[in-house]
Amino acid sequence: MNNTTDVSETFQVTGMTCDHCAHAVTGEVTQLPGVRQVRVDVPTGQVHVTSALALKTDEMRTAIDEAGYTLV
Repeated sequence: MNNTTDVSETFQVTGMTCDHCAHAVTGEVTQLPGVRQVRVDVPTGQVHVTSALALKTDEMRTAIDEAGYTLV
């Protein structure tokens, strides 16, 4: 499944407090072009994304905003 050219990035997100938050963020970020995997760590506020290409910060910010949270 993972390609050696995949890019792994970690983003800091504020406002997440529960599994519902993680699900909302995962749902929005997964829709971004090239995204293969999203892992959300609610206690640390980190969102780990594996994608075919590096994500543009403005696209990631929009996805996080749509989920109701804030990209730091």
